[in-house]
Amino acid sequence: MSGLAVTGAGGFLGWHLRAAMKESGTPVEAISVGTGFEASKATAAVDGSERVIHIAGINRASDEEVRDGNIAFAEQLSSALLAAATPPPVVVYANSTQATNGSVYGESKARAAEILAETASTIGAEFVDVRLPNLFGEHGRPFYNAVTATFSHLVATGESPVVENDKELTLLHAQNAADILSGAAPVRALEDLQQEETVSGLLARLQGYAELYDRGEIPSIAEDFDRDLFNTYRSYTFPAQSPIDLTRHADARGSFFEIIRSHGGPGQSSFSTTVPGVTRGDHFHRRKIERFTVLQGRARISLRRLYSDEVVSFEVSGDAPGAVDMPTMWAHNITNIGEDLLYTSFWTNDIFDPANPDTIAEAV
Repeated sequence: MSGLAVTGAGGFLGWHLRAAMKESGTPVEAISVGTGFEASKATAAVDGSERVIHIAGINRASDEEVRDGNIAFAEQLSSALLAAATPPPVVVYANSTQATNGSVYGESKARAAEILAETASTIGAEFVDVRLPNLFGEHGRPFYNAVTATFSHLVATGESPVVENDKELTLLHAQNAADILSGAAPVRALEDLQQEETVSGLLARLQGYAELYDRGEIPSIAEDFDRDLFNTYRSYTFPAQSPIDLTRHADARGSFFEIIRSHGGPGQSSFSTTVPGVTRGDHFHRRKIERFTVLQGRARISLRRLYSDEVVSFEVSGDAPGAVDMPTMWAHNITNIGEDLLYTSFWTNDIFDPANPDTIAEAV
């Protein structure tokens, strides 16, 4: 086989990695570890793969479970690598910056790295030890994955979180982590891609986004970090805050309404007509923000989160304008369900680049 073999493919970072790989069409083979480990299946998954990425780990359990679990996962993967007839040329470990802090978790992550490094040496593979800081990203699990997920969930639901232990955080978006783990970006890029922020500063940013987005406005996303953090926040507002109601002003001359207010960063607007019964779209974006606004006619906008079967749909009309923002890593399309020509406005936060379109085909 070719492609990637990945442990922890069903977790937060694993989901982001699989979403990222859709852009290049790289297949991802999941490897179960822990109680679900099956030696023959794991060996078959790594045999002939281009790269093995070890993401699976335990960080929330008793000290004994954390220590034994992280080491056991590495040993299980190691046994599969050693048994493979054609082992991968690259073994990547999603390690943690906590590997050197002396905690039980850190020591277990460090020991797992040693096990995989020794195995990589034995099979003649390159070993890539990626020490990841605090990760954030779309659809992180509140009260579990990271403080960003918890804050985003609370702010999106109208709560006012309190910072009890303000400290400096080093933050990295999960899509950037996916690029590094997959080799799409070099490990040395980690320093430039991560962002320093305090816990209180993080909360203030999210609350600032919420204040504007509650009115349907886009905050300043001139910096990549703000774009990624805002996309993370938006994932906790969907679908509850969609569609976004737009105020329509009408008189004898016709009608007028604002489509978008953006507070900073690039942007591009476009317009389309669609004949009855036709569907446009069927793609997703990894980082791009996109807004659909029906100006005239009737449409159904449908969205599906990657690796989910559930479809969320909205029926919108130019008679009562509403905008729908496409969450990142959700496939989406728009269908003319009326009898007349459909007029639609599209806005994105970046100027289209054919060499880097961030528009990946995916049927809803």
